[in-house]
Amino acid sequence: MANRKSPFFDTATTLGKIVAFLGVSALCGVLSAGLLLPMAAVGGATATAGGDMLDQLPAELKEEPLSVPSRVFDKDGNILATFYAENRVPVTLDEISQNMQDAIISIEDERFYEHSGVDARGLTRALVNNATSDSTQGASTITQQYVNNVLINAQYLNNERTTISGTKTVADKLREMKLSVAVEKEMSKEEILEGYLNIVLFSGRVYGVEAASRYFFNTTAAELTIAQAALLAGMVQSPNGYNPINNPEGATKRRNVVLGAMLDNEVITQAEYDEAVQTPVPTEANPLNSGCVSAAYGNYFCDYVQRVVQTSEAFGPDAESRQRLLDRGGLQITTTLDSNLQKEAEATVRARAPHFTTGEGSSKVSLGASLVTVEPGTGNVRTMAQNTAFNPDSEGDPSNTTVNLNVDAPMGSSAGFQMGSTIKPFVFLSFIESGHSMVDTLDARVNEFPNFSTFKASCVEGGTVPIRMADGSWTVRNAIANMNKKMRADYGLYWSINTATVAAAHTQDLCAITDLTSRFGIHNAGTGDPINPVNQAFLLGSENVSPLTMASAYATLADDGNYCEPRVITEVTDTRGNSYQVPPVDCEKVADTQQVAELNNTLKAIASERIAQDMPFEVAGKTGTNNSSSSTWFVGSTTGLTTASWVGNYSTLQTLEGLEIGGVNYDDVWGSIIAGPMWSDFMGTMAENYPTDDFTAYDGPASDPRTMGSREGGESLDYESYGGPKPYYDPDTVVSTED
Repeated sequence: MANRKSPFFDTATTLGKIVAFLGVSALCGVLSAGLLLPMAAVGGATATAGGDMLDQLPAELKEEPLSVPSRVFDKDGNILATFYAENRVPVTLDEISQNMQDAIISIEDERFYEHSGVDARGLTRALVNNATSDSTQGASTITQQYVNNVLINAQYLNNERTTISGTKTVADKLREMKLSVAVEKEMSKEEILEGYLNIVLFSGRVYGVEAASRYFFNTTAAELTIAQAALLAGMVQSPNGYNPINNPEGATKRRNVVLGAMLDNEVITQAEYDEAVQTPVPTEANPLNSGCVSAAYGNYFCDYVQRVVQTSEAFGPDAESRQRLLDRGGLQITTTLDSNLQKEAEATVRARAPHFTTGEGSSKVSLGASLVTVEPGTGNVRTMAQNTAFNPDSEGDPSNTTVNLNVDAPMGSSAGFQMGSTIKPFVFLSFIESGHSMVDTLDARVNEFPNFSTFKASCVEGGTVPIRMADGSWTVRNAIANMNKKMRADYGLYWSINTATVAAAHTQDLCAITDLTSRFGIHNAGTGDPINPVNQAFLLGSENVSPLTMASAYATLADDGNYCEPRVITEVTDTRGNSYQVPPVDCEKVADTQQVAELNNTLKAIASERIAQDMPFEVAGKTGTNNSSSSTWFVGSTTGLTTASWVGNYSTLQTLEGLEIGGVNYDDVWGSIIAGPMWSDFMGTMAENYPTDDFTAYDGPASDPRTMGSREGGESLDYESYGGPKPYYDPDTVVSTED
């Protein structure tokens, strides 16, 4: 037979109510004995039992830090974004209006200044009411509510069972009462009231009276009127039930109950009461949005900062604890972002290359654009902009995405883009490091390498990389007609001649080139791996890299060969005054100053003659386009800023040829005519906010890389002179989109 519930424990029956009342009265006896409350009719045995029970409960309230929003700032102290689980702005009691103090005491604990933590009179009244009527009356004092909120906060932070309303056991209630008495011995009434008004929930994720004042009234706690204070005080009993936005009628009735209590307690006059009850409740809120989606600008930079926090052991042992700290720890995160540059970069990418999507499957084109700026000499990231909108809820609108086109896959979900000819300066710098010069003449006639012809590669098994192509040879094509000829190295780089680049690589060890790219921080955006010399196609830019990687690498050239790890955070503190370890400026000399200066002579000519003809200061950089014409680049520098400009298809390798971009139809696709002008628009406006000194001068002979004329001291490097393959060349070859 099924067990039947005893009527003695069924509080729905009259008998049950009486038994419950007697049982709870005994509990009160236990409490009164243990807490020395002045309650009659408590026997000695009960007092002894109560004392023994209470002795086993904790007598000290261990507080955890209150959950406080974290804020992300730009380099100048402007707020970029706020993160919170609980929207709270702690304030002192003198920053809370007397109206609010009077309202909360009148409705929640009118004997607040008379009791010692537990109100015996109020408890008895509530017990009798709850045992003899259908209504429920609470008896928790403000002190008890404060203690309970502190316990819940600590329980949540420590992943313990929370003692929220409706889940408390007898032991929970006993502990709360004992701790309340202990708190009253340690804290003044003013301190308790201040703590309570800062910790209590008002609505949703709005905690504390200051955040509630801003949310509902767009004012401060210090400026709350009588009607406003009464509304907030009334919401404490049921934060969502008495929310005026969702339930204006219920909120108004509850507010008026509070006003009545204030009148009864003589903290307001009849005239003040009459005026306040006629005041309409607010119907619109002033929410403080949380997270990077709420940032007015710099959303992708903000997301990158968040991921840095989530992956750093300085902020906790795992990603979950780090995010919890960000949401609750009151972190003040100062970043490297320059808001003036960021706003200009965002405006530029959206004007020059508005996002669009066309086609399907392997023919799909999603036009993306990126401008990311790094400061040479520090690695500080000053901008991170793209032409899409940051939105986690992006269904149906491809222009809304959280994919960060500027950075590597682990930090933004983008696998990068083929780097095209932006790799070439590093091939030629390695050429210089191997003992050659930009005045040396290369045999750029060779455009075909038959299978099993080799490139030196000392770091690979066998010491060489053999050509292995399905059609029997590797054919290198130039984009400009009649360029399969002998030419100086600087001329080959200036005009981005593929056969000249391969000829420069063939004079040296491929592993020396990939060693140099690793020193400059160049790596695959999807895997994080360094460039692998086994596939010789890397020499012409087949590797996928991120714009941030390329900006950092070119910033190394702008700073005389000093590579600085890119960084986005300069300082992190919290509301308790703690400081967190963040990466310092981390720079290393990775290339010789004069060798870089020799290379920069050609890069300055490229930038000043082909991209930024009208800039009144020195610039240096290199264009790039991949083989399928799906990605265009220009990465360029002043001495104060390096910006990587990328415009391309981030969905597939489908070409951009024939498409309209920013109001211009492009039958030909080159970095110099798409990404280059975007770079020029941005840097021409903003570069002078930072140093624009001349680059370090090269001590060698002056040269003009645009011309074919030979120079004294140059060496002629034929393939056969250093053991190269027999030349195969066609002087009239005109193919490829390597610019």
